[in-house]
Amino acid sequence: MNLVSGFLVVSGVFFLFMGAVGLVRFPDFYSRMHAAGKCDTLGSLLVLTGLAGHEGLGLTSVKLMTIAVFIFFTSPTATHAIVRAAHKNRVPFWNQGDRT
Repeated sequence: MNLVSGFLVVSGVFFLFMGAVGLVRFPDFYSRMHAAGKCDTLGSLLVLTGLAGHEGLGLTSVKLMTIAVFIFFTSPTATHAIVRAAHKNRVPFWNQGDRT
């Protein structure tokens, strides 16, 4: 079980790191939010699931899985709301001619 838990935590950290790289590398607001929303949700879920598996059955693992379920529903919803507000306020998309 420790091997599976360790793999889940390492995979989660990898996705969180890739999300941070996406925030730095992507050219516009919308693609940055995509990287943040997808990688943050998946990375957090993997890390929390790995930690819950490491703890075994108990109150701590129940709390960790409750947090994971909460993140599963709220993170994509928050990302969607932020992007929708940006779209309504006419935040510009990236143009191929822009090299910034």
